[in-house]
Amino acid sequence: MLIKPLWAPWRLEYVQQADEQRGCVFCEPELELVVDRGPHAFVVLNRFPYSAGHLLVAPGRHIGVYGELTDEEVLDVHRLASASIAALDDEYAPHGYNLGWNLGRSAGAGVADHVHLHVVPRWTGDTSFMPVVAGAKVIPEALAATADRLRARLS
Repeated sequence: MLIKPLWAPWRLEYVQQADEQRGCVFCEPELELVVDRGPHAFVVLNRFPYSAGHLLVAPGRHIGVYGELTDEEVLDVHRLASASIAALDDEYAPHGYNLGWNLGRSAGAGVADHVHLHVVPRWTGDTSFMPVVAGAKVIPEALAATADRLRARLS
């Protein structure tokens, strides 16, 4: 069997930073990746996405326990998730979505001390098998282009 390489140079940054202790990525988000804000939460592109348009919705307050979110924070997170889905529908026309909370390191949370909701657009026949079979993700669009497209829809 001929093995063909999949180039994912953006992964190098992730691998090199995996063990570095940095500040909270939600308390100090990369501003160019923030695509929408509400009074108690905001939407940011996942820097290491599962698919194009993979968004994270987080409360503005640093909090690691879902049950300690205020009613206002919960409402704002879910309102922003709904607006994000509408923008993704208009801009990318996905066939479905995965929405999820990974609460705690053992549940897969990459950032366990600041809760956040994943909004992951999905397409029939997408590359969801790639992480299992090839240990790779295929993202067809640069983050800056995704941010520009969604910011225009959410503004």
